[in-house]
Amino acid sequence: MARVRERRPEEIIGEWGIRDVTPPSQAERAQLEHESETNPFAGRALPRRIRRFRAEADRYLASLGGPLPYMVRLRQIDDEIDAHAARLADAYEEHRGDPAGWQAVVERWDFGEVNDLIERHNRWYPVEARLAMDPRTRDYVEVGGRSYRREPLDAGWALERFPAVRPDYTAAP
Repeated sequence: MARVRERRPEEIIGEWGIRDVTPPSQAERAQLEHESETNPFAGRALPRRIRRFRAEADRYLASLGGPLPYMVRLRQIDDEIDAHAARLADAYEEHRGDPAGWQAVVERWDFGEVNDLIERHNRWYPVEARLAMDPRTRDYVEVGGRSYRREPLDAGWALERFPAVRPDYTAAP
């Protein structure tokens, strides 16, 4: 009858101390020791991270009420612009080959409602979004690398997207 070798609990569940040093682990230890000599924070407590926001009660309560007014207004502006672009695209196809007629349609196009939303956005967004002031420019900081202001829509905006004279891509170079 073969005798079963008894194993120690450390071998079964892997509770052992420092194992034999292997070449990869030795290289890793040497790298860590070298880095600790050049690291200015070695042996010192790390500085506290500065938090860029504070959990304020009014912001917390505002978040419970759903989207803030400027968020709703921005969505309305985007939806209105998309609707204008779709209606302009339909009208553009109707006036294919008639640049003067297309120009007249664009000149008469009513952007009043969306421009009113854009004007309200430009006036109230910095306050509602609590934008910080830039002391160098004496203006509000940029949002996402650009100004928070939206340009009103006009005939130039429409003609930029739907030019009166269509480019001819079929002509040979």
